[in-house]
Amino acid sequence: MNWIHDVSYFFGGAFLANAIPHFVSGMMGRAFQSPFAKPPGEGLSSSTVNVLWGFANFVIAYVLIARAGNFDLRTVDQIIAVGAGILLMGLMSARLFGRFHGGNSPTGS
Repeated sequence: MNWIHDVSYFFGGAFLANAIPHFVSGMMGRAFQSPFAKPPGEGLSSSTVNVLWGFANFVIAYVLIARAGNFDLRTVDQIIAVGAGILLMGLMSARLFGRFHGGNSPTGS
């Protein structure tokens, strides 16, 4: 196994995790932060922009995971690389978007 493939799988996992909130928010018709908003990453982009951005992230994830090397769901180091990318992007997104949506300091329950 070439180590560069694991790096590709890691970033593929990160792009996969990034695709989900954009695509889902867009499909729900909700505005959401994106790199195309003003200011980038803080302002809101339209639901259409988010569907397109989410789809672009899915395509990039596919290329990085399925087209780099010989990805196999039964190979532990490859799954760990993808999972680590998903987890890291998920945690970073939770912290970033939690600032805007109250997730970093929830009140009441």
